[in-house]
Amino acid sequence: MTNHKSVEAGKIESDDKQGPKLPVQTGGDAMHRSKKEMYPWERLELLQEKLYCKAKQERNFKFYVLYDKIFVPYVIEQAYYKVKRNGGAPGVDGVTFAMIEEEFGLGKFLLELREDLRKQTYEPKAVRRKWIEKENGNGLRPLGIPTIRDRVAQMACLQIIEPIFEADFKDSSYGFRPKRGARNAMAAIKEYLREGRTEVFDADLSAYFDTIPHDKLMKTLELRISDPRVLNLIRKWLKSPVYEDGQYHKSKGEGTPQGGVISPLLANVYMHLVDRIVNNSKSLFHQAGIKIVRYADDFVLMGKRISLTVIEELKRILDKMGLKLNETKTRQIDATKESFNFLGFTVRYDRDIKGRSNKYWNIEASDKSEKKVRKKINDYLAVRGHFPAPEIAKGLNAILRGWLNYYDIPGVSYPAMNKRKLHYYLTDRLYRYYNRKSQRRSRLYGPHAFEVLVTKHKLINPMTYFVKSKLR
Repeated sequence: MTNHKSVEAGKIESDDKQGPKLPVQTGGDAMHRSKKEMYPWERLELLQEKLYCKAKQERNFKFYVLYDKIFVPYVIEQAYYKVKRNGGAPGVDGVTFAMIEEEFGLGKFLLELREDLRKQTYEPKAVRRKWIEKENGNGLRPLGIPTIRDRVAQMACLQIIEPIFEADFKDSSYGFRPKRGARNAMAAIKEYLREGRTEVFDADLSAYFDTIPHDKLMKTLELRISDPRVLNLIRKWLKSPVYEDGQYHKSKGEGTPQGGVISPLLANVYMHLVDRIVNNSKSLFHQAGIKIVRYADDFVLMGKRISLTVIEELKRILDKMGLKLNETKTRQIDATKESFNFLGFTVRYDRDIKGRSNKYWNIEASDKSEKKVRKKINDYLAVRGHFPAPEIAKGLNAILRGWLNYYDIPGVSYPAMNKRKLHYYLTDRLYRYYNRKSQRRSRLYGPHAFEVLVTKHKLINPMTYFVKSKLR
């Protein structure tokens, strides 16, 4: 381990995952040690557990003293290391992590941020806007990039308020939540299909992150938080101006920028209103046997029959929230007759591959998802014409491992065909890659580049790669 100077004083141990740690203790666990003997991340988890339990036990309790916990030293320290681990570009001030640690001094940086928060003199800077390609490949979406200082402040706040709202969130919500994700969402969809809920309303909200009304969002937050200092802090982030093309633009009173550390939680808090209504035992949805599977702003309603009355009720709820369905992308289908896409997966009711009369629910990577990973591979190789074979294998493995781990869900998805097509693409692409390298033939020249990289340089072979871990 590498020693770092503590934000307070003296030297403490550190690791890449959790940031600074207190001196290692011998014997016992966190529950049998004093707070001063605990690691910073242990103290943070203990605080979060207390907040979660309080919120879970008292559903109507409003937390009125939270702000002082945001600038506690170990909360700020852990916030910094989490933001650093997430990486990301600098904001409008151009300050990078290297500059903070090598030029400004990390201890000074965190101390000044803590003091600004404590004195309530903290003011966030403008959010730098960048446009990136949408996940589905259809157009561009705006990405807001706050400064690292603001991201650390947002993470510190997130660490305190997230456990409170986690206690309220429904099991039907899977996006941007601890220990939940797209894999769990697809498992739920498959289970509902097996139960006979084959009528699917595939909803698409129009620019959700950009249209969340600030006033209504704040009222939703106030259902659980009554500390005006915390609410004022969040309000400052929502009102931060946007910097784009050399100009500053004021907030329009709606939207939470994608890219902000706290934005996913705020988006979930607001969409939780929909979850509550759909899952309410007295609601029209519940009485009609309708289930919802939601990942942030993407969601599907599933039932044996979804009537027009149910759809109109959903539209009424969204309209009251200031949200709208994208009518061109929203559709209602019978999943036994039509396939649908969700979170990069395609869901189909397919005939048995062995020719038997029965059918099965097939979940695999969508065509767009396959095109996206092929483009990543192509872009990676296009700018690495002279990299050694071990480096090429290592870089490709990072792409392949992430893609395969996402789409290979044991007991849920059937990625065999996806893997086969990816195998063929890699074989062909690497053949072309090495055959055009310089005038002097590469050692991997010829049709066997893929096999050589697999056997000698540990390149992942999609056909033999399997995810062992099961869903929790």
